[in-house]
Amino acid sequence: MIGYDEFGPEKIIQTYDPKSGMRGILVIDNTALGPGKGGIRMTPTVSVEEVFRLARTMTWKNALADLPFGGAKGGIIADPKQLSEEKKKEIIQAYARSLKEVCPSIYVAGPDVNTNEQSMKWFAEAIGDKKACTGKPKEMGGLPHELGSTGFGVAHATKVALKYTDISLDGVSIAIEGYGNVGTFAHKFLSDWGAKIVAVSDSKGVIYNEKGLDYEELMKVKQETGSVINYKNGKVLPNKEIFELKVDVLIPAALPDVINESNYNNIKAKVIVEAGNIVMSEEIEGKLHHKGVLIVPDFAANAGGVISSWVEYIGKDEKYMFKVVEEKITKNVGLVLEKSEKEGIKPRDAALEIAKERVLKAMK
Repeated sequence: MIGYDEFGPEKIIQTYDPKSGMRGILVIDNTALGPGKGGIRMTPTVSVEEVFRLARTMTWKNALADLPFGGAKGGIIADPKQLSEEKKKEIIQAYARSLKEVCPSIYVAGPDVNTNEQSMKWFAEAIGDKKACTGKPKEMGGLPHELGSTGFGVAHATKVALKYTDISLDGVSIAIEGYGNVGTFAHKFLSDWGAKIVAVSDSKGVIYNEKGLDYEELMKVKQETGSVINYKNGKVLPNKEIFELKVDVLIPAALPDVINESNYNNIKAKVIVEAGNIVMSEEIEGKLHHKGVLIVPDFAANAGGVISSWVEYIGKDEKYMFKVVEEKITKNVGLVLEKSEKEGIKPRDAALEIAKERVLKAMK
């Protein structure tokens, strides 16, 4: 169900192109702070309701990141596994052309599930404006995902969270679930700052060494063999055990709902930094909060990617991007945890209040 309220959604657009068979959805939730910003996902099951929920999340994420962007999200109803590259291009470009009235004036696209920088190149070409989207190839002025902006932001969110505990960053023990773009960069930056990454996981399992895992060696193993479990100097564990290890910090950086009724009571970490989206329900988050676990919510912790999008949008380089990600994540996660501590509320509630205040102020 779509929740219409004082914030939006402002526009729900459904498009269809008989020639290519493209069926598209765009929800522009709120533009009080600037054009709606949010990626385009391409799945056979994407629905108006799903796109609305994601667009609303982007409204809060962009507001909390203190960016001049509103919230929006796009969806194309198609199974990319059934499409040739040529057909995928045709569908994405038909979708882009159908949105010319609103893009880039009040909607700025980006990559999401099953879309990438090549998709954004096609999208921008069809619109005829590089400002139409971010996440473009480098030669079009894009800031590649491979720079690790989200993982860099997660590392800074972790750094801030540790200041609110009695744990030193130097030697802190950390477990990271998921060793993709976010998890690998979080490992890199945190270990550079003296943290000890003792466990990481991918789809094949967990590699654990209480003395720490060497980033360079682990990356080499992952690239050469396809899985972290082939790292020689460590113990292989089943995937579910990463959530139950005796560590100071747990960083879930991959799948949704990985912390749930079946395992939350076994969590020993004192800090959880939500690098992935919706890693647990609000109910579970509340239970862990009451047990004294400090949780940095997803839309505060993983905003490095959307901050990088804004830097690309204004035409700045990667050096500027790293500087702005550090500044904004440090400031905003600090504000969230300070408000949470002062008012005795969950960090997620504090983050939401800050985001809402910023949007409401802009709406006046």
